[in-house]
Amino acid sequence: MSDELPQLVRDDPWLTPYADHIHWRQQRFREALDEIGRRSGSLRAHALGHLVTGIRRQPDGYWMIREWLPAARSVSLIGDFNDWDRDSDPLAPAGRGIWQLRLPPDALEHGSSFKLHIVGADGSVRDRIPACALRVVQNEETHDFSAQIWQPEEPYEWNNDFDPSTIRTPLIYEAHVGMSGEEGRIHTYREFADTVLPRIAALGYNVVQLMAVQEHPYYGSFGYHVSNFFAPSSRFGTPEDLKHLVDTAHGLGIAVLLDIVHSHAVKNLAEGLNDLDGSGNQYFHADARGEHPQWDSKCFDYGRPEVRQFLLSNVRYWLEEFRFDGFRFDGITSMLYWHRGSTSFDHYDKYFFDSIDEDAILYLQLATTLAGEVRPGAILVAEDMSGMPGLCRPVDEGGIGFTHRLAMGVPDFWIKLLKHSRDEDWNLDEMWNTLVNRRHGEANIAYAESHDQALVGDKTIAFWLMDKEMYWHMGVGDDHPVIERGIALHKMIRLATFALAGEGWLNFMGNEFGHPEWLDFPREGNSWSYHYCRRQWSLADNEALKYRFLAAFDAAMIHLGRDYGLPNVPPATILNIDVNNKVLCAERGGLIFVFNWSIDRSIADYRFHAPKKTNYRLILDSDRSEFGGQGRLQDGSEHPVDEDEELSVYTPARTALVLAPTEESP
Repeated sequence: MSDELPQLVRDDPWLTPYADHIHWRQQRFREALDEIGRRSGSLRAHALGHLVTGIRRQPDGYWMIREWLPAARSVSLIGDFNDWDRDSDPLAPAGRGIWQLRLPPDALEHGSSFKLHIVGADGSVRDRIPACALRVVQNEETHDFSAQIWQPEEPYEWNNDFDPSTIRTPLIYEAHVGMSGEEGRIHTYREFADTVLPRIAALGYNVVQLMAVQEHPYYGSFGYHVSNFFAPSSRFGTPEDLKHLVDTAHGLGIAVLLDIVHSHAVKNLAEGLNDLDGSGNQYFHADARGEHPQWDSKCFDYGRPEVRQFLLSNVRYWLEEFRFDGFRFDGITSMLYWHRGSTSFDHYDKYFFDSIDEDAILYLQLATTLAGEVRPGAILVAEDMSGMPGLCRPVDEGGIGFTHRLAMGVPDFWIKLLKHSRDEDWNLDEMWNTLVNRRHGEANIAYAESHDQALVGDKTIAFWLMDKEMYWHMGVGDDHPVIERGIALHKMIRLATFALAGEGWLNFMGNEFGHPEWLDFPREGNSWSYHYCRRQWSLADNEALKYRFLAAFDAAMIHLGRDYGLPNVPPATILNIDVNNKVLCAERGGLIFVFNWSIDRSIADYRFHAPKKTNYRLILDSDRSEFGGQGRLQDGSEHPVDEDEELSVYTPARTALVLAPTEESP
């Protein structure tokens, strides 16, 4: 091992006992890259497995059908073209576990349905969907899924180029296409592009994160039980429709992230990869490591080169074919640890040694490296609740290569506070420590709530604050104390999280205006209803309802961030924590944030130390009437710092203020 400490260790001396292990990870990564280079020429070339397998038209017009099924006994192609005859078109072994078949130009056509008939190593006889199928559709009558040949004669013509490296501060709008409309049905890629994207742009968000795009047989899985990793869900439209969505977003200056699921896969034999060749361990571990007990799904064998190539090819495919600007990698904690995250992370030993799937770490290092090569400036967000050191540091510094991690402890803190504490008992020291507690040098995406809190069985912040009163008292002019408190705290919680808890921001669609209904997918328990699987934008558009106040505040907060580069600036500095008055003051990015969490104490001349001796101007006030407040402060009012370097402001109860230094000296 090298005597030089990795940068990761130099920045965190507590990692010194693990320096050799971190060195070993770096060396293993370099050796894997070297081996890939010898085999394929480069990492990018290696990640073209999806062009080798599946059904492809060759330059001479003939069709080549190839599939990796190393333990299968026999394989044949069935489909519309041969009336699903299992004997007419057998594939032949071609070496290294590949089976292949060549057919004349007129044998197949765009849009035809097909499957592979596979006699497995265990003698099983099944009709299966190929691993790299580019489109999978469901039969409306039989409800079974089939692959579909998707090679249109005219490729999609892109209209907008986009450089994700221009996104310095990710302001992410998390969205689900199917539930993105008002009607009780599944909505489409094109509807989202034409109606929802303009809303996102108007709010000021510069990134949209699409959930549930990879094909999944059960709509209610929220896209997490993926069956077909290369197929965009046909529920929402065609691949060209998805390209139109991405292209439209780029034209609006919005980057697009794919919520990519490489942490596990659906168990289904009919639709997914499970036991594809009958061996029990082709893509997944054959023993208990291949089962995810909490998620009832299959876990990949990241140590198998062919599996790594499959997943790396999937990364390249989405970045190149659909021009996504990066990913949110789902379930990273489950990937990193054999215990799948079912433990406390109270010691650095937990990030090393026996509990770690080092093959998963190697795969993620390769995946983040590949993404950066294919799409320079790609945004790579890790969903990890363990706090793995170096997760969001470059590989050459001893890290894993993500650009950001989700600040997953923050929404848990807010829900715990709302659920178990009276307003007057809120601990401001605990609040501050929770919001600013993160690893040095690793960027976080802050969020007060996401889709997790919006799903049935949980509650959004708006629902915790206002509950059933939202159904009866959200009319403008209806002065209800529960609603007044809820609107005030909703704005404060989101601004405090935005300002203090990360270097980027995430919001789930509808949460910005306090959407009053949870998300509940069609299922047997609700008679397969779509009533709660939609977003009611008309509530935020209705001038007679108070939802518009929350939407207006969110837009003002996001635009403030864009104007001042927040929250991608150095961490916040505490200026004052006043336990008696329930006031918290902090500075970040040159701005001063004043949060008065008191339930009833407004202070006309509240004084605290200022970081600069200058004038400060009020640039955002959650008490504005346009945000549903009482309008007790004057917009743009100036506040000089006195000779004692103190600032004086009027801070109303349950109000947040943001002040910026002016150019004039006092």
